[in-house]
Amino acid sequence: MLLRGAREAKDAADASVLARGADDLAAALRALPGAADLDVVRGVEGEAARQYFGCINFIVRADAREDFSLDGRTRRPPRDRMNALLSFLYAMLMNDCRSALESVGLDPQLGFLHAVRPGRAALALDLMEEFRHQADRLALTLVNRGQVQAGDFTMHEGGGVTLAEQGRKAVVVAWQERKQETLSHPLLEQPVAMGLLPQLQARFLARTLRGDMESYLPFLLR
Repeated sequence: MLLRGAREAKDAADASVLARGADDLAAALRALPGAADLDVVRGVEGEAARQYFGCINFIVRADAREDFSLDGRTRRPPRDRMNALLSFLYAMLMNDCRSALESVGLDPQLGFLHAVRPGRAALALDLMEEFRHQADRLALTLVNRGQVQAGDFTMHEGGGVTLAEQGRKAVVVAWQERKQETLSHPLLEQPVAMGLLPQLQARFLARTLRGDMESYLPFLLR
């Protein structure tokens, strides 16, 4: 995401920030093999997420940044329009991942990376990490193309922001259209609709846990 943003940036300063952000994420990846336990892994991921979301503003087109400025990742409730858009997309992605896991007989509540808490679909959150780029990229596309605008959001007392009905409709339609697009799966080596990816990865995860596959291959966008 950041490298692509750097390549397409029209401003040299924006490109430099995005390139540095990508370098920081690469450093976080290199730190993972030395992580002594899961808490350290989560710490590395948390810092990487902070760096990543700190760069998103530089991918938003310049004339939309005032309305869609992202001041860090905020939830429950989102505190700005971009956070509201991301949260709405993540909720749809979460539902897809939860359904995919349940369809192959896995309990979405019992995860590996996300902490197990009552009412939290930890395994669905784990699986969702492989596909967050889909939601992030779509959010930026909708904003940069003007398909979602400032007036498509409701600003609530107390600082919360949500998508209004018109905005929700536009995002749902765009999400369903994006799920029809195809890309090459590294394991199957054939085109696959993006909407089928959670189902495929859930199936591979189930086969790995049951001993039918030697190891699990996460989906990585190349």
